[in-house]
Amino acid sequence: MPEGTRVGHPVHWRCFGTGPESALLLPCALAHSGAWTGVAEALSDRLTATAPDMPGHGRSGDWDGVRDVHDLVTDIAESFLGPRTHLVGHSFGATVALRLAETYPERVATLTLIEPVLFAAARDEAPDLFEANLDAGAPAARHAANGDWDAAARAFTGRWGGGPHWTSLPDAARARMAAQMPQVLATGDVLNEDSKGLLAPDATAAVRAPVMLVRGGDSPPILGAIHRGLAARLPVVEDVVVPGAGHMVPISHPDAVASAIRSHLDRAGDLRAEAG
Repeated sequence: MPEGTRVGHPVHWRCFGTGPESALLLPCALAHSGAWTGVAEALSDRLTATAPDMPGHGRSGDWDGVRDVHDLVTDIAESFLGPRTHLVGHSFGATVALRLAETYPERVATLTLIEPVLFAAARDEAPDLFEANLDAGAPAARHAANGDWDAAARAFTGRWGGGPHWTSLPDAARARMAAQMPQVLATGDVLNEDSKGLLAPDATAAVRAPVMLVRGGDSPPILGAIHRGLAARLPVVEDVVVPGAGHMVPISHPDAVASAIRSHLDRAGDLRAEAG
C-alpha cells in the first residue's frame, strides 16, 4: 500500500485495478480504504482506482485535533484528483466528494454519492426526519461530553455500522473506533448545519458531472430525504436503490454497487459522445 505526505499529513492509500479510466474512492468514517475492495475489484477492468485512508483511519497519520476535519480530508482527497476522474464517495466520504465536484468541476468526469450523510439536505424535505435524526445522535454526543468514548462509539456504530454487534467486535477494533470518535463527532456542523455551504445554490450549480445517488433499500428513511434534497439541487441526477441493503451498501452489496457505477459510467460516456 503506497504512502506519502499529502498537504503536510502522513497518508496511506490503496490502488485497485488496471482499467483505462481513473477513479478516486472516498470511504466512510470509521472505515478505511480496504472497504472499497469488493467494488473496486468488480470494476478493475474499467477503472484504475485510488482510495486514501482518512486521517486517524487505516494506516494514515492521526488527526491532530486542531485542523477542521472536513477541510483536511477534502484537501487530501484533492491531492489525488486527476484531470478527468470518476469520483465515488460513501457516507462522510460522499460529502467530501460533493465538495470536490463543486470546487473542481472540470476535473470530475462523473460523481457517485453513496448514502451521503449531509443531513442538512433533508431539513426542508422532511423536517420531522431531520429532527428525529438529531435526537437519535444525541446519546453519542452525551457520552462524548462525559468523556466516555467507548460508549459514544457503541451508540454511533449501533446506528450506522451495519456490521457485527459491538460486543462481538475484537477489543482492538472497539478501542480504535473509540479513539476515532472525537474526529467523527467534530463534523456535526458540516453535516447538520451545512457549515461548508455545500447546498448553496452557486455551489451545487457548479457541478458539471453527471450525478448518481445510491442508497440501500433498508437504510434509515432520512437517507431518502437527503437524496431528494440533493436531486432537487444537482444536475443530471439518478437515484439508485439497492434492495435489501443498509447504510454499508458498498461493503454488503459490492457487486450491485459496482454494476450501478458501471452503468453510470456508460451513460456518461454516451452523453459525452452525443455532445461531442
